[in-house]
Parts: sequence; structure tokens; C-alpha cells
Amino acid sequence: MKFTKTSLPDVYVIDLEKRQDERGFFARTWCRKEFENLGLDTEFAQANLAFSNKKKTLRGMHYQVAPHAETKLVRCVRGAIYDVALDMREDSPTYKHWFGLDLTAENRKMLYVPKGFAHGYLTLEDNSEVLYQVSEFYAPESERGLRWDDPAFAIQWPKTENLLISEKDAGWGNFSG
Repeated sequence: MKFTKTSLPDVYVIDLEKRQDERGFFARTWCRKEFENLGLDTEFAQANLAFSNKKKTLRGMHYQVAPHAETKLVRCVRGAIYDVALDMREDSPTYKHWFGLDLTAENRKMLYVPKGFAHGYLTLEDNSEVLYQVSEFYAPESERGLRWDDPAFAIQWPKTENLLISEKDAGWGNFSG
């Protein structure tokens, strides 16, 4: 795997290192040693699959607070998404800054989103599936969310007209921190 630092501390884009031949390729999508060598979280409690049947489906911005704050390792396994990590660590020099990129079934990139970050994505194609590992079990009492279009963050989402968004995600209030 090839780990590339982003503009946000501790957030990485991960590219697969393929071993190819005439049959196709083989690549690791997880290696505890490689993550440990970078000081990244290696304890994952769950793997989740989210399917969206329509493009322009927006999910997020979600996170869990301590003691259930979670790291996420996100990969689009079918279709395409625009994936966003938002730094919510008050002591961070990049507090309230965001990073976004396209994750697609074709580019096979992953995004490592550490604890203290909100996460969300917008589907760019119909029938998109997102597979992500999380370091903590879901804890409803620790769940939090932020408005996807909150001016406090000015996230530059692509194609935001006629979005499909849940009532819950549409109902998050303005950021007050």
C-alpha cells in the first residue's frame, strides 16, 4: 500500500500496490504492520457496507465523541463517491478544515479518517457501495452530526442540486463551536 499525506494531519489517501499478471492483480487492502509503522489506528471493531441506489445521495457529516470516537478506513467498492473528512479536533491547527476526494471502484483508493474527524460522502453514480471499517462499535449516545452545507466549514461538494438526504442528516443544526 502507498500512504499519501493530505492537507489534514493524520488523514491519508491509500493507494493499492498491485501485483499484476495476465490473470488480473492481487493487492493488500489492510496490513497492521504498515499502519503501525505510521502510528495509525490498527484496532477495528466493525466493517460496514452502505449501498445507495441513486447518485446525488448525501450521507453525513457523522462522527462519534469519546469514549466512542472512531477511526474509519473508507473504500468505494462499486460506483463512485466524493468523500470528505472534516477536522473537529479543537486543538488542531486544521480545526474546521476539510479534505475531499473521489473514491471510485476503478481507482480503488481508500481514505483513512482518524478519531476526531467528521465524515460524509456524496454518491456520484447510481448503485454505489461503500465499505468501511471502524475502530469502535456504534454507540447512539455518542453519535453526532454536522450540517453538510454549514457555512462554518464551506465544504465544496460537487453537484449539490436535488440531493437525496435523510431527514436526520438534513436536520443537523448550525455549528456553534
